Amino acid sequence: MAQTRELRRRIKSVQSTRKITKTMELVATSKLKRAQDRVIAARPYAAALAEVIGDLYAPELAERFPLLRQPGKSGAHRRMALVVITANRGLCGAFNANLIREARRRIEQLEADGVGDRPSSDREEGDQLLPVREAAGGVAADRHR
Repeated sequence: MAQTRELRRRIKSVQSTRKITKTMELVATSKLKRAQDRVIAARPYAAALAEVIGDLYAPELAERFPLLRQPGKSGAHRRMALVVITANRGLCGAFNANLIREARRRIEQLEADGVGDRPSSDREEGDQLLPVREAAGGVAADRHR
């Protein structure tokens, strides 16, 4: 009799957890959809801003203002910082995995282009997934909190 009661209690507990998890997933999906809609709605503004900035650029201005200069395509001083920010909220494992996969792809692309970089992660999940390579000319991961 006690086993049956305990089994029913456990089944109810699992069902309750399943309902909570499903609700969390639905809320996350809704938030993601809203964020995607905002990004899509902002694209025309970003394109217009890029066009305005492109129209403002002139080689004469680049001589006077160093921040307007285009980086050189060659040279030993060519470096880039790659910052990877992973999530630490519930149900974000797939998001982090996709983010780390893209970061690794980008690191390989940068290395092939001869750019030195140091990926930086601010979360423990990113530190666990990002490879730490300390070879000559390799990529190392920094952790900043």
